Amino acid sequence: MATFTYSGEDREGQPVTETIEAADRFAVYTVARQNGHTVASIKEAGGLMSGRFSMERINAFLSRVKDDEIVMITRNLGSMITAGLTVSRALSVIERQSKNPRLKLIIKELIAGINKGEQFHEGLRKFPGVFSNLYVAMVKAGEEGGNLAEALSTLALQIERANNLKKKIKGAMIYPSIVIIVMVVIAILMMIFVMPQIIAVFEGGKMELPATTKFLIWLTNFMNDYTLLVIGGLISIVVAIGYFFKRPLGRRIMSFVVVRLPIIGTMAKETNSARTARTLSSLLRSGVDVIQSLEITEEVVQNFYYKRIVRAARDTVEKGAPLSERFIAESKLYPILVGEMILVGEETGQISGMLGELATFYENEVERKTKDLSTIIEPLLMVVIGTGVGFFALALIAPIYSISDGMSG
Repeated sequence: MATFTYSGEDREGQPVTETIEAADRFAVYTVARQNGHTVASIKEAGGLMSGRFSMERINAFLSRVKDDEIVMITRNLGSMITAGLTVSRALSVIERQSKNPRLKLIIKELIAGINKGEQFHEGLRKFPGVFSNLYVAMVKAGEEGGNLAEALSTLALQIERANNLKKKIKGAMIYPSIVIIVMVVIAILMMIFVMPQIIAVFEGGKMELPATTKFLIWLTNFMNDYTLLVIGGLISIVVAIGYFFKRPLGRRIMSFVVVRLPIIGTMAKETNSARTARTLSSLLRSGVDVIQSLEITEEVVQNFYYKRIVRAARDTVEKGAPLSERFIAESKLYPILVGEMILVGEETGQISGMLGELATFYENEVERKTKDLSTIIEPLLMVVIGTGVGFFALALIAPIYSISDGMSG
Protein backbone atom coordinates (compact mmCIF):
# COMPACT_ATOMS: atom_id res chain seq x y z
CA MET A 1 0.00 0.00 0.00
CA ALA A 2 1.18 3.52 -0.81
CA THR A 3 0.18 6.89 0.61
CA PHE A 4 -1.61 9.31 -1.72
CA THR A 5 -2.88 12.85 -1.28
CA TYR A 6 -5.70 13.91 -3.58
CA SER A 7 -7.31 17.30 -4.10
CA GLY A 8 -10.74 17.95 -5.55
CA GLU A 9 -14.28 19.03 -4.65
CA ASP A 10 -17.06 17.66 -2.44
CA ARG A 11 -20.77 17.45 -3.34
CA GLU A 12 -21.24 21.15 -2.51
CA GLY A 13 -18.38 22.19 -4.77
CA GLN A 14 -16.08 23.04 -1.88
CA PRO A 15 -12.35 22.24 -2.27
CA VAL A 16 -11.13 19.20 -0.31
CA THR A 17 -7.73 17.59 0.25
CA GLU A 18 -7.46 14.05 1.66
CA THR A 19 -4.52 11.74 2.42
CA ILE A 20 -5.27 8.02 2.14
CA GLU A 21 -3.52 4.67 1.68
CA ALA A 22 -4.32 2.79 -1.50
CA ALA A 23 -2.85 0.12 -3.76
CA ASP A 24 -2.51 2.47 -6.74
CA ARG A 25 -3.87 5.67 -8.28
CA PHE A 26 -6.95 3.90 -9.65
CA ALA A 27 -7.90 2.85 -6.14
CA VAL A 28 -7.69 6.50 -5.06
CA TYR A 29 -10.48 7.40 -7.49
CA THR A 30 -12.64 4.58 -6.07
CA VAL A 31 -12.17 5.81 -2.49
CA ALA A 32 -12.82 9.43 -3.52
CA ARG A 33 -16.11 8.47 -5.24
CA GLN A 34 -17.19 6.58 -2.13
CA ASN A 35 -16.53 9.76 -0.10
CA GLY A 36 -18.54 11.83 -2.59
CA HIS A 37 -15.50 13.69 -3.89
CA THR A 38 -14.31 14.51 -7.38
CA VAL A 39 -10.52 14.23 -7.93
CA ALA A 40 -8.59 17.08 -9.55
CA SER A 41 -5.03 15.96 -8.74
CA ILE A 42 -3.20 13.13 -6.98
CA LYS A 43 0.24 13.16 -5.37
CA GLU A 44 2.06 10.07 -4.13
CA ALA A 45 4.05 10.50 -0.92
CA GLY A 46 7.50 8.96 -0.38
CA GLY A 47 9.12 6.68 -2.97
CA LEU A 48 12.74 6.39 -4.07
CA MET A 49 12.84 10.07 -4.99
CA SER A 50 10.50 12.76 -3.74
CA GLY A 51 10.10 16.51 -3.55
CA ARG A 52 12.22 18.72 -5.74
CA PHE A 53 14.13 15.82 -7.37
CA SER A 54 11.25 13.37 -7.98
CA MET A 55 11.30 11.33 -11.16
CA GLU A 56 8.13 13.14 -12.21
CA ARG A 57 9.92 16.50 -12.11
CA ILE A 58 13.03 15.11 -13.82
CA ASN A 59 10.92 13.71 -16.67
CA ALA A 60 9.03 16.99 -16.89
CA PHE A 61 12.30 18.92 -17.10
CA LEU A 62 13.57 16.72 -19.94
CA SER A 63 10.35 16.86 -22.00
CA ARG A 64 8.96 19.68 -24.14
CA VAL A 65 5.40 20.83 -24.80
CA LYS A 66 4.69 21.02 -28.54
CA ASP A 67 2.37 23.47 -30.27
CA ASP A 68 0.16 20.58 -31.40
CA GLU A 69 -0.34 19.56 -27.76
CA ILE A 70 -1.30 23.12 -26.82
CA VAL A 71 -3.86 23.14 -29.65
CA MET A 72 -5.29 19.80 -28.46
CA ILE A 73 -5.68 20.75 -24.79
CA THR A 74 -7.07 24.20 -25.67
CA ARG A 75 -9.72 22.76 -27.99
CA ASN A 76 -10.64 19.96 -25.56
CA LEU A 77 -10.79 22.38 -22.64
CA GLY A 78 -13.17 24.66 -24.55
CA SER A 79 -15.39 21.70 -25.50
CA MET A 80 -15.60 20.39 -21.93
CA ILE A 81 -16.39 23.84 -20.51
CA THR A 82 -19.14 24.20 -23.13
CA ALA A 83 -20.49 20.81 -21.95
CA GLY A 84 -20.78 22.18 -18.40
CA LEU A 85 -17.60 21.00 -16.66
CA THR A 86 -15.73 23.34 -14.36
CA VAL A 87 -12.23 24.44 -15.41
CA SER A 88 -10.54 22.34 -12.70
CA ARG A 89 -12.57 19.24 -13.58
CA ALA A 90 -11.85 19.68 -17.29
CA LEU A 91 -8.13 20.12 -16.55
CA SER A 92 -8.09 16.95 -14.45
CA VAL A 93 -9.52 14.99 -17.40
CA ILE A 94 -6.85 16.43 -19.71
CA GLU A 95 -4.13 15.66 -17.14
CA ARG A 96 -5.15 11.99 -17.01
CA GLN A 97 -5.21 11.76 -20.82
CA SER A 98 -1.88 13.49 -21.41
CA LYS A 99 1.29 11.43 -21.98
CA ASN A 100 3.68 14.39 -21.75
CA PRO A 101 5.32 14.51 -18.27
CA ARG A 102 5.92 18.27 -18.43
CA LEU A 103 2.37 19.02 -19.51
CA LYS A 104 0.95 16.75 -16.79
CA LEU A 105 2.97 18.56 -14.12
CA ILE A 106 1.91 21.99 -15.42
CA ILE A 107 -1.76 21.00 -15.44
CA LYS A 108 -1.47 19.66 -11.89
CA GLU A 109 -0.08 23.00 -10.73
CA LEU A 110 -2.84 24.85 -12.60
CA ILE A 111 -5.47 22.70 -10.86
CA ALA A 112 -3.86 23.27 -7.47
CA GLY A 113 -3.89 27.03 -8.06
CA ILE A 114 -7.55 27.04 -9.12
CA ASN A 115 -8.49 25.00 -6.04
CA LYS A 116 -6.83 27.70 -3.91
CA GLY A 117 -8.99 30.38 -5.51
CA GLU A 118 -6.60 31.50 -8.22
CA GLN A 119 -8.01 32.53 -11.60
CA PHE A 120 -7.12 30.36 -14.58
CA HIS A 121 -5.21 33.08 -16.46
CA GLU A 122 -3.13 33.84 -13.33
CA GLY A 123 -1.96 30.22 -13.25
CA LEU A 124 -1.13 30.28 -16.96
CA ARG A 125 1.05 33.35 -16.47
CA LYS A 126 3.42 31.25 -14.31
CA PHE A 127 4.47 29.23 -17.37
CA PRO A 128 5.58 31.81 -20.00
CA GLY A 129 7.64 29.21 -21.84
CA VAL A 130 4.47 27.20 -22.60
CA PHE A 131 1.65 29.75 -22.60
CA SER A 132 2.40 33.00 -24.42
CA ASN A 133 1.13 36.45 -23.50
CA LEU A 134 -1.38 36.03 -26.33
CA TYR A 135 -2.73 32.88 -24.67
CA VAL A 136 -2.93 34.49 -21.21
CA ALA A 137 -4.60 37.66 -22.52
CA MET A 138 -7.29 35.79 -24.45
CA VAL A 139 -8.06 33.49 -21.49
CA LYS A 140 -8.24 36.52 -19.19
CA ALA A 141 -10.64 38.28 -21.58
CA GLY A 142 -12.74 35.11 -21.78
CA GLU A 143 -12.92 34.78 -17.99
CA GLU A 144 -13.82 38.42 -17.48
CA GLY A 145 -16.38 38.42 -20.31
CA GLY A 146 -17.98 35.12 -19.30
CA ASN A 147 -17.19 33.49 -22.65
CA LEU A 148 -14.13 31.40 -21.78
CA ALA A 149 -15.18 28.47 -23.96
CA GLU A 150 -15.50 30.71 -27.02
CA ALA A 151 -12.16 32.38 -26.27
CA LEU A 152 -10.48 28.97 -26.02
CA SER A 153 -11.98 27.85 -29.35
CA THR A 154 -10.72 31.03 -31.03
CA LEU A 155 -7.33 30.55 -29.37
CA ALA A 156 -7.05 26.95 -30.58
CA LEU A 157 -7.80 28.08 -34.14
CA GLN A 158 -5.22 30.88 -33.86
CA ILE A 159 -2.44 28.57 -32.63
CA GLU A 160 -3.31 25.87 -35.17
CA ARG A 161 -3.28 28.29 -38.12
CA ALA A 162 0.02 29.86 -36.99
CA ASN A 163 1.56 26.42 -36.42
CA ASN A 164 0.45 25.12 -39.83
CA LEU A 165 1.87 28.20 -41.54
CA LYS A 166 5.20 27.71 -39.78
CA LYS A 167 5.31 24.01 -40.74
CA LYS A 168 4.63 24.76 -44.41
CA ILE A 169 7.43 27.33 -44.59
CA LYS A 170 9.89 25.02 -42.81
CA GLY A 171 8.82 22.11 -45.03
CA ALA A 172 9.60 24.13 -48.15
CA MET A 173 13.15 24.75 -46.87
CA ILE A 174 13.95 21.14 -45.92
CA TYR A 175 14.65 19.87 -49.46
CA PRO A 176 17.19 22.53 -50.51
CA SER A 177 18.85 22.38 -47.08
CA ILE A 178 19.37 18.61 -47.34
CA VAL A 179 20.75 18.90 -50.89
CA ILE A 180 23.25 21.62 -49.91
CA ILE A 181 24.40 19.70 -46.80
CA VAL A 182 24.91 16.51 -48.84
CA MET A 183 26.90 18.47 -51.45
CA VAL A 184 29.21 19.92 -48.79
CA VAL A 185 29.75 16.49 -47.16
CA ILE A 186 30.53 14.85 -50.51
CA ALA A 187 32.96 17.63 -51.41
CA ILE A 188 34.80 17.24 -48.08
CA LEU A 189 35.02 13.45 -48.45
CA MET A 190 36.38 13.83 -52.00
CA MET A 191 39.03 16.27 -50.79
CA ILE A 192 40.16 13.93 -48.04
CA PHE A 193 39.99 10.49 -49.69
CA VAL A 194 39.87 10.87 -53.52
CA MET A 195 41.80 13.99 -54.46
CA PRO A 196 45.18 12.98 -52.90
CA GLN A 197 45.45 10.04 -55.35
CA ILE A 198 44.63 12.23 -58.36
CA ILE A 199 47.03 14.96 -57.22
CA ALA A 200 49.86 12.42 -57.07
CA VAL A 201 49.43 11.86 -60.82
CA PHE A 202 49.59 15.61 -61.55
CA GLU A 203 52.64 16.18 -59.39
CA GLY A 204 54.51 13.39 -61.19
CA GLY A 205 54.18 15.13 -64.54
CA LYS A 206 56.26 18.09 -65.74
CA MET A 207 53.57 20.55 -66.77
CA GLU A 208 52.13 23.92 -65.97
CA LEU A 209 48.84 23.39 -64.14
CA PRO A 210 45.83 25.71 -64.55
CA ALA A 211 44.97 28.10 -61.73
CA THR A 212 41.82 26.11 -60.83
CA THR A 213 43.88 22.93 -60.46
CA LYS A 214 46.51 24.69 -58.31
CA PHE A 215 43.77 26.02 -56.03
CA LEU A 216 42.20 22.56 -55.75
CA ILE A 217 45.60 21.00 -54.93
CA TRP A 218 46.25 23.65 -52.26
CA LEU A 219 42.78 23.14 -50.75
CA THR A 220 43.17 19.36 -50.75
CA ASN A 221 46.59 19.49 -49.08
CA PHE A 222 45.32 21.96 -46.48
CA MET A 223 42.29 19.82 -45.65
CA ASN A 224 44.40 16.67 -45.35
CA ASP A 225 47.03 18.37 -43.19
CA TYR A 226 44.49 20.09 -40.94
CA THR A 227 41.42 17.84 -41.17
CA LEU A 228 40.26 18.32 -37.59
CA LEU A 229 40.91 22.06 -37.80
CA VAL A 230 38.82 22.35 -40.98
CA ILE A 231 35.90 20.34 -39.56
CA GLY A 232 36.07 22.24 -36.28
CA GLY A 233 36.23 25.52 -38.18
CA LEU A 234 33.16 24.68 -40.26
CA ILE A 235 31.19 23.72 -37.16
CA SER A 236 32.36 26.90 -35.40
CA ILE A 237 31.30 29.04 -38.37
CA VAL A 238 27.81 27.47 -38.41
CA VAL A 239 27.43 27.96 -34.64
CA ALA A 240 28.75 31.54 -34.82
CA ILE A 241 26.33 32.42 -37.64
CA GLY A 242 23.43 30.92 -35.70
CA TYR A 243 24.43 32.84 -32.56
CA PHE A 244 24.88 36.08 -34.48
CA PHE A 245 21.41 35.93 -36.02
CA LYS A 246 19.91 35.40 -32.56
CA ARG A 247 21.45 38.66 -31.35
CA PRO A 248 19.57 41.98 -31.85
CA LEU A 249 21.90 43.20 -34.61
CA GLY A 250 21.76 39.85 -36.43
CA ARG A 251 17.96 39.70 -36.21
CA ARG A 252 17.76 43.24 -37.54
CA ILE A 253 20.02 42.42 -40.51
CA MET A 254 18.05 39.24 -41.23
CA SER A 255 14.76 41.17 -41.01
CA PHE A 256 16.09 43.72 -43.51
CA VAL A 257 17.40 41.13 -45.99
CA VAL A 258 14.52 38.63 -45.95
CA VAL A 259 11.79 41.04 -47.07
CA ARG A 260 13.97 42.25 -49.97
CA LEU A 261 14.82 38.87 -51.47
CA PRO A 262 13.10 37.93 -54.73
CA ILE A 263 10.15 35.55 -54.22
CA ILE A 264 11.09 34.90 -50.56
CA GLY A 265 10.51 38.59 -49.78
CA THR A 266 6.90 38.45 -51.01
CA MET A 267 6.27 35.33 -48.92
CA ALA A 268 7.81 37.02 -45.87
CA LYS A 269 5.53 40.05 -46.27
CA GLU A 270 2.45 37.88 -46.65
CA THR A 271 3.46 35.70 -43.68
CA ASN A 272 3.90 38.72 -41.42
CA SER A 273 0.62 40.19 -42.68
CA ALA A 274 -1.21 36.92 -41.95
CA ARG A 275 0.34 36.66 -38.48
CA THR A 276 -0.54 40.28 -37.63
CA ALA A 277 -4.11 40.00 -38.89
CA ARG A 278 -4.78 36.61 -37.26
CA THR A 279 -3.44 37.72 -33.87
CA LEU A 280 -5.33 41.03 -33.85
CA SER A 281 -8.52 39.33 -35.03
CA SER A 282 -8.38 36.69 -32.28
CA LEU A 283 -7.62 39.20 -29.53
CA LEU A 284 -10.26 41.74 -30.58
CA ARG A 285 -12.90 39.02 -31.02
CA SER A 286 -12.14 37.79 -27.48
CA GLY A 287 -12.72 41.25 -26.04
CA VAL A 288 -9.13 42.43 -25.51
CA ASP A 289 -8.81 46.20 -25.98
CA VAL A 290 -7.02 47.56 -29.08
CA ILE A 291 -3.95 48.89 -27.22
CA GLN A 292 -3.24 45.62 -25.43
CA SER A 293 -3.97 43.67 -28.62
CA LEU A 294 -1.31 45.68 -30.47
CA GLU A 295 1.19 45.19 -27.63
CA ILE A 296 0.72 41.40 -27.78
CA THR A 297 0.81 41.40 -31.60
CA GLU A 298 4.16 43.19 -31.43
CA GLU A 299 5.51 40.23 -29.45
CA VAL A 300 4.02 37.69 -31.87
CA VAL A 301 5.53 39.08 -35.10
CA GLN A 302 9.21 38.16 -35.44
CA ASN A 303 10.53 40.64 -38.02
CA PHE A 304 12.18 43.73 -36.44
CA TYR A 305 10.64 46.18 -38.92
CA TYR A 306 7.14 44.74 -38.54
CA LYS A 307 7.47 45.01 -34.77
CA ARG A 308 8.32 48.68 -35.21
CA ILE A 309 5.25 49.27 -37.39
CA VAL A 310 2.90 47.59 -34.88
CA ARG A 311 4.47 49.63 -32.07
CA ALA A 312 3.93 52.81 -34.07
CA ALA A 313 0.33 51.78 -34.75
CA ARG A 314 -0.23 51.40 -31.01
CA ASP A 315 1.17 54.90 -30.42
CA THR A 316 -1.06 56.45 -33.08
CA VAL A 317 -4.16 54.71 -31.67
CA GLU A 318 -3.30 56.01 -28.19
CA LYS A 319 -3.32 59.52 -29.67
CA GLY A 320 -6.81 58.99 -31.10
CA ALA A 321 -5.90 58.17 -34.72
CA PRO A 322 -7.55 55.20 -36.52
CA LEU A 323 -5.72 51.86 -36.54
CA SER A 324 -5.65 51.74 -40.36
CA GLU A 325 -3.63 54.97 -40.64
CA ARG A 326 -0.23 53.45 -39.82
CA PHE A 327 -0.77 50.30 -41.91
CA ILE A 328 -1.79 52.35 -44.97
CA ALA A 329 1.36 54.48 -44.55
CA GLU A 330 3.59 51.37 -44.44
CA SER A 331 2.57 49.86 -47.79
CA LYS A 332 6.18 48.87 -48.59
CA LEU A 333 6.03 46.16 -45.94
CA TYR A 334 2.32 45.60 -45.36
CA PRO A 335 0.49 45.15 -48.69
CA ILE A 336 -2.04 47.89 -49.52
CA LEU A 337 -4.87 45.41 -48.96
CA VAL A 338 -4.04 45.20 -45.23
CA GLY A 339 -4.58 48.89 -44.53
CA GLU A 340 -7.65 49.09 -46.76
CA MET A 341 -9.34 46.08 -45.13
CA ILE A 342 -8.68 47.49 -41.64
CA LEU A 343 -10.16 50.81 -42.80
CA VAL A 344 -13.30 49.07 -44.08
CA GLY A 345 -13.54 47.17 -40.79
CA GLU A 346 -13.35 50.42 -38.83
CA GLU A 347 -16.04 52.03 -40.97
CA THR A 348 -18.42 49.07 -40.69
CA GLY A 349 -17.64 48.15 -37.08
CA GLN A 350 -16.53 44.66 -38.15
CA ILE A 351 -12.78 45.03 -37.74
CA SER A 352 -12.18 41.61 -36.12
CA GLY A 353 -14.13 39.89 -38.92
CA MET A 354 -12.26 41.80 -41.62
CA LEU A 355 -8.93 40.94 -40.01
CA GLY A 356 -9.94 37.28 -39.87
CA GLU A 357 -10.75 37.25 -43.60
CA LEU A 358 -7.49 39.05 -44.32
CA ALA A 359 -5.52 36.47 -42.32
CA THR A 360 -7.20 33.58 -44.15
CA PHE A 361 -6.45 35.18 -47.53
CA TYR A 362 -2.73 35.61 -46.84
CA GLU A 363 -2.41 32.19 -45.17
CA ASN A 364 -3.82 30.63 -48.34
CA GLU A 365 -1.46 32.74 -50.46
CA VAL A 366 1.58 31.61 -48.48
CA GLU A 367 0.43 27.98 -48.67
CA ARG A 368 0.09 28.23 -52.45
CA LYS A 369 3.50 29.88 -52.82
CA THR A 370 5.23 27.26 -50.66
CA LYS A 371 3.86 24.56 -52.98
CA ASP A 372 5.17 26.47 -56.00
CA LEU A 373 8.51 27.14 -54.31
CA SER A 374 9.84 23.65 -55.05
CA THR A 375 9.45 24.22 -58.79
CA ILE A 376 11.55 27.38 -58.45
CA ILE A 377 14.15 25.94 -56.08
CA GLU A 378 14.92 22.83 -58.14
CA PRO A 379 16.35 24.71 -61.16
CA LEU A 380 18.40 26.93 -58.81
CA LEU A 381 19.78 23.86 -57.07
CA MET A 382 20.68 22.36 -60.45
CA VAL A 383 22.63 25.54 -61.27
CA VAL A 384 24.50 25.33 -57.94
CA ILE A 385 25.25 21.63 -58.39
CA GLY A 386 26.28 22.18 -62.01
CA THR A 387 28.64 24.98 -60.99
CA GLY A 388 30.30 22.76 -58.40
CA VAL A 389 30.63 19.83 -60.78
CA GLY A 390 31.89 22.14 -63.55
CA PHE A 391 34.61 23.55 -61.30
CA PHE A 392 35.86 20.07 -60.40
CA ALA A 393 35.71 18.97 -64.03
CA LEU A 394 37.64 22.04 -65.23
CA ALA A 395 40.25 21.61 -62.52
CA LEU A 396 40.78 17.88 -63.17
CA ILE A 397 40.09 17.25 -66.86
CA ALA A 398 42.30 20.05 -68.27
CA PRO A 399 45.53 18.63 -66.72
CA ILE A 400 44.54 15.11 -67.80
CA TYR A 401 44.30 16.30 -71.42
CA SER A 402 47.71 17.98 -71.04
CA ILE A 403 49.22 14.68 -69.84
CA SER A 404 47.59 12.81 -72.74
CA ASP A 405 48.97 15.34 -75.26
CA GLY A 406 52.43 15.03 -73.71
CA MET A 407 52.38 11.24 -73.92
CA SER A 408 51.15 11.27 -77.54
CA GLY A 409 53.80 13.87 -78.50
